[in-house]
Amino acid sequence: MTVQVTKTASDINEGINYLIDASKEDYAKTGSTSDDKKYTIKDGQKFMKIIRDNSVHAFIVKQDMYVARKNLHLKAGDVLKPASWRKPALNKARGNVLTGGYGMNWTGPLYLR
Repeated sequence: MTVQVTKTASDINEGINYLIDASKEDYAKTGSTSDDKKYTIKDGQKFMKIIRDNSVHAFIVKQDMYVARKNLHLKAGDVLKPASWRKPALNKARGNVLTGGYGMNWTGPLYLR
């Protein structure tokens, strides 16, 4: 199951709200009555961490950056899967909360294909 986020956002916080709404919508497709998990947003130096209950749901890039060791250009608003509690997976962005057009599961961003 996947929900496609198609809305564009004027700022990262609005985009994060669309991402959380998509996650809740996808959870509703599982047949459960409601997603009563609490979503928390932690603001870090480079990334915003979205926490669903007690696990990391996704990381959002705060400003354009280049990761030299991975030869990876990231744009503000890029959605990254968590690699651990403290670090995002720096292999590829799963979408962008500012531009929309990405898929989201209730468990977090989609895996790479």
